[in-house]
Parts: sequence; structure tokens; C-alpha cells
Amino acid sequence: MNFARDVVDAADPGDLALVELPHDGPRRAWRFGEVADRAARVAGTLLAEGVTRGDVVMTLIGNRPEWVLTMVACFRIGAVVLPCTEQLRATDLRLRLDATQPRLVVCDERNRDVLDAALALGADGPRPGVRWVPDPALWAADPAPAAELGPRDGCLVTFTSGTSGEPKAVLHGQRYLAGQRLQAEHWLGARPGELVWCTAASGWSTSARNVFIAPWLCGAAALLHDARFDPHERLSVLAEEGVAVLCMAPTEYRVIAARATLAPLPGVRELVAAGEALDAGALRAWRDATGLAIRDGYGQTETGALTGAPPGGEIRPGSMGRALPGVALHVSEDGELVVEPATVPTFFLGYLGADPGEDPAARPWRTGDRVDRDEDGFLVFRGRTDDLIISSGYRIGPAEVEAALRAHPAVGDAAVVAAPDPERGSVVRAVVVVREGHPPSDALARELQEHVKARTAPYKYPRVVDFADALPRTTSGKVRRAALRGEG
Repeated sequence: MNFARDVVDAADPGDLALVELPHDGPRRAWRFGEVADRAARVAGTLLAEGVTRGDVVMTLIGNRPEWVLTMVACFRIGAVVLPCTEQLRATDLRLRLDATQPRLVVCDERNRDVLDAALALGADGPRPGVRWVPDPALWAADPAPAAELGPRDGCLVTFTSGTSGEPKAVLHGQRYLAGQRLQAEHWLGARPGELVWCTAASGWSTSARNVFIAPWLCGAAALLHDARFDPHERLSVLAEEGVAVLCMAPTEYRVIAARATLAPLPGVRELVAAGEALDAGALRAWRDATGLAIRDGYGQTETGALTGAPPGGEIRPGSMGRALPGVALHVSEDGELVVEPATVPTFFLGYLGADPGEDPAARPWRTGDRVDRDEDGFLVFRGRTDDLIISSGYRIGPAEVEAALRAHPAVGDAAVVAAPDPERGSVVRAVVVVREGHPPSDALARELQEHVKARTAPYKYPRVVDFADALPRTTSGKVRRAALRGEG
């Protein structure tokens, strides 16, 4: 098996593959023939840089063709690609560099400062090669042949936040790519010749599967919009480009409904969302204005998509649909969603750095999410069984934010929990115990927020900062987060 050969090379060379809307240049349409040739030449460049089968290649590029071409090039030669979002800071990148030991980094010039800072943090350790983009030399090499790969050969690494400690590196096999056909056909719902816009930034698991992989498996094209989120611009692009299928985070649907004027979208056929529950108000606003219902779905970084409301099927507001065809799910006695890994074609191989003898597919997979399931199999998300914070679709581990806060000289102790928010679902709330000589104040709260932004990705910073004399703890010394959430 080989996604680059079986899907990209096999497509009609004249068919539309990508529509590029760059932040600093004119619109450009890419045909499959050009994508296949350029990706094969990028693969040749990777080989010339010493990348071999199984080596990791990190990307730090926005939603632009160089990101897609590098991903496909890695798929072609059997390299393992690690896409990173541009929101990461030096410490985040250093963690990823240490965990994966990439042979090469392909980085946008606009991210040079943060990558240089990350590399400097580990100056004594292995230092990967770096190729900067944009640079036509990236595809100047002779085309590399497509390797014959097995379903368990490494393909992709994505990071997910743990409930304690650092984020975990999730390793997927080549089967992950072909396995996306299940959700592509039974949830995303694109048709041949259509244009799909998944707005997720490169580096997130949703982008890895739905920006171009799932559309291409359906014979559709992908839109790459390299720009910051703007509610009004989103609606303009939908109309101007004739997008047929739109995949956005629930927060984006909420913000557009609140800040822009919704109207009929003649070209749009399907609206889908995943990452967190979508509230009834946003669902109603979009349906009333556009005549379209937003179809929800659910999955995890480790599993890929598991549930979804199918195209043309019944949609129940507030539900993330039913299990995708063939996927076996059940709800435990305490309400946790549990999955049978053997039924999930996109289930991960394991965590990097874990005991090699540990096989996550050897036993039922406990998602850590509590759900309700009705007699018809429709599932409704109720919350996490652990302390992970889901804000605007981002999964944020409290330990990361707490570590950043404790690095500030004014902070003696800190705990982070979720606080409800009408637009983002939840936001990060920090409860801080200050050191002597640093009285609580609004100015200090703002200083702590900027401090966290500088030390980790901006989406992780606490939008709410409260001060306390002490944190509630158990007799064993653990913070009683439930008590803090109750206070919030």
C-alpha cells in the first residue's frame, strides 16, 4: 500500500486537487498531475537530505501547498511525518523534537525565530537538518519511486495533551490513510469534483485527515486558506470559491453566528463539525439562515473518527451521531465511551516512548469521555472523565499551563480547570496562589496571561485568572479540581 501512489498518482492528472488562497499572493489552482510530480520530487529531496524509511520529518508550515507536498512526499517514501501547528512556542517544539528525534524539519520562513529558539534549547542533543519554504529548490530533485508499505509501517505522529504530565506522541500506521475512507464517505460526505474546506490549521489531527486526505479519497478537491480566522472572510470565501463541504470547529460556527450576518449559501451542500459539543443556539442560527443542519461527529487523536451523523441521515441536535459503520462502541456502567480497537481502521499503533510490549489495541479502548446513548444508538457528549480541557476544539492539558504559571516569579502555586464559555464551550481558568511580596491585582493577572502566551501556545493561556490564599487539596496532596470547578 502507498497513499501517494494509490490515490495521488492514480488520480486523473487534469482533475483539481488544491485551491490555494495564500496570505501574500494570488489564488492558484493545483491539478493532481502537478501535485503528484512535485510531491515525488520533494520525496527525492528528502532522500537527498538523508531521510530514510521510518525517519521522522517535522513540518512547521501553515495551510499552504508546501505542507501538503511534504506530507505526501513522506507518505511516498515511508517516512513518518510530524505536522506541527504554527501556534506552538519554542518549549512546545523542543518537547516534540526530543520525543521524535526528526531527521529533517521543513519550516516556513515566518517561523524561523521560534524554530531557532527551540533548536537552541537542546543545543547539546541531536540537531536535525532544516529546509526553509517557500523555496522552489524543495522540488528540484528527481522524482523518488513510491515504496511498498505495510499497514503497520509508521506514517504520522500527532501530539495530544495528557491529563497530567506532558503531551503524548501518537504514532499512526499507513493503514490510517486508507482507513480515512470510512469517515470520508459516511460522515464528511464529499462527492467527486466538489471542493472541500476543512479550516483546521496544519498540525492538528483533524487537519491531518480532513484537509486533503479524506477529500481526495472521495475524488474531491481541497481548499487551503492560509489566513487568520475572520468570521466575515469565512463567509466570503465560501461564496466566492463555491465550497460544497465545510468542516469547521464548533467554536468557529458559534463565533460566525454571533459576529457575522448569516445568509443562504447556495453552493454549500454539507456542514460538519467535530471536536466538542455544538450548542443548540448555533445549530439553530445556521439552520434558520442557510437551511443546512450541521452534522456532528466524534473521534480522538488516537482513534480517528468514531461517530458521525451521516449525509442525508437523521440529525438530532446535541448528538454526535451514531457509531460509523462497523465500529463497535459501548457505554460502560459509569457512562464512559469504550471502543473495540479491532473495528477501527484508523486506530493508532501506540505512544512513542511507551513500553514496546504495550499494545493499545490488545484491550478495549477507554476514551475518557462520558456520553449518553439512547435506544437508537445516538450519542451525546457529557464531559471528560479526567481533567482535560476542551476549548474551541483544542484539547489542553492543565499540567502544561500550570507549569508555565509556576515559572513566573510571582506564582507560588497554581491550578488550572475549565470554566464554561458561551462561544468557546470552555476556557482555561487559572487559580493562583501568589508569593509574598506580589499582591493580587488585575495588572498581575494580565501579566500572567502574557507570560503563559510567551511560554506555550497562545490558545492555552488562562482567559480567567483568579487568586486564592491556598488550593484545595486531598489528604495525599492532589489538587481537588472538582472543588475549583464548583467555585467557578
